[in-house]
Amino acid sequence: MTLSPEQKQAVASWIAAGDNLSAVQKKLSEQFKLSLTYMDVRFLVDDLGLELKNAAPKADASDVTKAPPPKPAAQAGEKKGLMDKLKEKVGLGQEEADEDFAPEEDFPEEAPPPAPAGAGNVTVDVDRIVRPGAVVSGSVTFSDGTSGKWAMDQYGRLMLETGKKGYQPPAADVQAFQRELSRQLQRQGY
Repeated sequence: MTLSPEQKQAVASWIAAGDNLSAVQKKLSEQFKLSLTYMDVRFLVDDLGLELKNAAPKADASDVTKAPPPKPAAQAGEKKGLMDKLKEKVGLGQEEADEDFAPEEDFPEEAPPPAPAGAGNVTVDVDRIVRPGAVVSGSVTFSDGTSGKWAMDQYGRLMLETGKKGYQPPAADVQAFQRELSRQLQRQGY
C-alpha cells in the first residue's frame, strides 16, 4: 500500500504524539478511509523509520522504597539432582549417601569407579521406545535376580516396578543401580 506524503506526515505526527499502533490504525481508517491490519500498520511505521514511544510507567521507577522486596532465590541445598531423587526413591538417606559416595570428579574418566564391597551384578537397560508418561525408561536386574522396570518422569521422579510387592533392593545394589543408570543416561545424552 502506498501512502501520500500528507498521509505519511500524519502517521509520523501521531507516532510522535505517543499514539500506539491500534490508535494509528483507527485514525487511518477514520480520517483517510484506509483499512489496514495491525501488522500492516506495524510494517508502515517500520518502513517510515519511526519509533513507538513506550507508555509512561505507572509507578515512579526511581523510588525504590515503594518497590516490593525481591523474592529470595532458591537455596542450593533445596534443589535436588537426579541422584538425590533416586536415593530418596529407593530408600537411602542423605547421610548414608554423603559417606559412601565421592564426587564424580574424583574418579578418572577412563576408569569406572570400583563397585562397593558386597555389591552384586546389577544390569540396567534403557528402552529404545520410552514408556508413556516418562522421559526415559528401561529395565533393571538386581544381584538377587529380581528384575523390574524403571521410568523417570519430566520432574526427575524415578518409578520402580518389580514383580514383588514392597521389594527393597539391597543398599549395595541401589548404589550400583544409581551409578549404572547415571552412566547409561550420560551415554545417551541425558
